[in-house]
Amino acid sequence: MLVLAVDTSTPVVTSGLVRLGSGGDAAHISTVAVRLTDNPRAHAEILTPQILECFDESGCVPADLDAIVVGVGPGPFTGLRVGMVTAAAFGDALGVPVHGVCSLDAIAQDVHGEAPDGGDLLVVTDARRREVYFARYDGSRRRVEGPDVRKPADVPSAPSQRVAGSAQHAALFELPAAPVYSPSPAGLVAAVSADLRAGATPEPLVPLYLRRPDAVATADRRA
Repeated sequence: MLVLAVDTSTPVVTSGLVRLGSGGDAAHISTVAVRLTDNPRAHAEILTPQILECFDESGCVPADLDAIVVGVGPGPFTGLRVGMVTAAAFGDALGVPVHGVCSLDAIAQDVHGEAPDGGDLLVVTDARRREVYFARYDGSRRRVEGPDVRKPADVPSAPSQRVAGSAQHAALFELPAAPVYSPSPAGLVAAVSADLRAGATPEPLVPLYLRRPDAVATADRRA
């Protein structure tokens, strides 16, 4: 299967094409082309050009796609909308399924691929307001807590044995840090690979905002 994977839940704008084989492990997931740009203020301007660059580099065309995977957060309101709307638009235009995946799950998949025997994992990303989005995983990549949003001091390190995600926020925990800072295309696909291989009908795309947006409508505006 050829899968387009995108994520805009972190400052890194992620897009890529991934081949998913018939096997049940990471050896059957290969990255064909990838583009990563660290620019939290330009998701909308960067994402679609990056996707088109991936097609150009790979020699593939959008009609070759079998599925699309998109990170649904948790993440900032505006950033998540860009990735999810773009993925939904491609899926609708091409008639292919669009699978949403928790972006923290994708980071956990990447860490496990780098060090599968590293034990329990804590994943944290920037939630702004001096808070973090977080989730916790056991040694088999199964999420056992979260996703949720809290102040770092309210997220205990135990029982996790390592931490990944935003380097700035991972440094707040007394745990060895894995060098995975944002979801990769391969990690996004790995997080939902069983459903992709089974041809499962994806659930509706629902963003994991975890809290209300900063912007609010002005009430009783007068001329």
